[in-house]
Amino acid sequence: MLSKKRWTIFSLLVLCGGTIYKLPSLKDAFYVPMQEYFHLTNGEIGNAMSVNSIVTTIGFFLSIYFSDKLPRRFTMSLSLIATGLLGIYLSTMPGYWGILFVWALFGVTCDMLNWPVLLKSVSLLGDNTQQGRLFGFFETGRGIVDTVIAFSALAVFTWFGSDYFGFKAAILFYSFIAILVGVVIFFVLKESPEEQVAKQEKAEKKEANPGLGNVLKNKTVWLIAFSVFCVYAVYCGLTFFIPFLRNVYALPIALVGAYGIINQYCLKMVGGPIGGLIADKVLKSPSQYLFYTFIISALALVALILLPHEQMPVYLGMACTLMFGAVIFTQRAVFFAPIGEAGISEKNTGAAMALGSFIGYAPAMFCYSLYGYILDTNPGLLGYKIVFGLMAVFACAGIVISGLLIKNIRAQRKAEPLTSV
Repeated sequence: MLSKKRWTIFSLLVLCGGTIYKLPSLKDAFYVPMQEYFHLTNGEIGNAMSVNSIVTTIGFFLSIYFSDKLPRRFTMSLSLIATGLLGIYLSTMPGYWGILFVWALFGVTCDMLNWPVLLKSVSLLGDNTQQGRLFGFFETGRGIVDTVIAFSALAVFTWFGSDYFGFKAAILFYSFIAILVGVVIFFVLKESPEEQVAKQEKAEKKEANPGLGNVLKNKTVWLIAFSVFCVYAVYCGLTFFIPFLRNVYALPIALVGAYGIINQYCLKMVGGPIGGLIADKVLKSPSQYLFYTFIISALALVALILLPHEQMPVYLGMACTLMFGAVIFTQRAVFFAPIGEAGISEKNTGAAMALGSFIGYAPAMFCYSLYGYILDTNPGLLGYKIVFGLMAVFACAGIVISGLLIKNIRAQRKAEPLTSV
């Protein structure tokens, strides 16, 4: 599918994508230590994630204007190194307001500077028939890197005593890894042909702001963005499977960190290729794949609400939540692939990705806080059932939106088979 050179670029992109979110996603492996050593409640952890997402959403909007212009080597390396430096500060165990400050800046370093550029770079490695597989294997690669780094951090945490000092050491480990990868990206990742073309166009003053207006007016891009919105609103709930198993199933503390890593990272390795291959090879349409998996998600969430969790063994509860999580990760693997399926032109892919990210990741602004608030004000199983119900509502909305997306793409192909914005 890819040449040797493109595989090298792809590997660097995977390394970047699998490293940069370890610190902002500290809760995935260290949810309980965050509560204990940062002295945070469920709601306060949710608030940190929501503050991060507010800044991220604003950042995605701003990135529409530079994601197609700045050299990716510069933006990716800067974002990784800056994230690592923030992690070093985080290791000093700041108070609640310091935590909010750090997570706000993570929105700039990890998302505004990095994510749209990273997505564009992945998309441009293949044509519109390969988008599902590209993003699927990208998520798989991220999952492998995520898992290796997260389990290594968990080993560091254990080595230093599984206490305050272990948590501090794990944060520093994440920080130094991010800085190291940033340095590697800066010296190894070369300028892409697309960036060379962009420079030439700028020198010739042919185009000051290519296609931004067309992207903003493109109905398909907006439908893709809101499909991502629904996937991400459901995805936010996966974080709370960790306290769910701890509080309802009495999951042993030794397994909490391992479960969090499996839930957030290992599932990418399973969901990525499965989602990409089914979308490209079986359905031949990432948008159709999203439609069918939204239906599965909605039904699965209803089942989670109705199951007698208090009478079920812990490993069955783990299996149920992990299987549901795997479905969501297959969606995450391909939810930007419809941009390629819809035939968005290469020069506008970065702007389309930025707009999709701006809308698509918006649920993180409120879902983490909302879900955490519900759990804090409704102790026990009831709170989790309410959260599962809200997730089901978002899944149902996704069914409608992805259905409209399928209809729109089909109509567009019939009217103009080779159209692009």
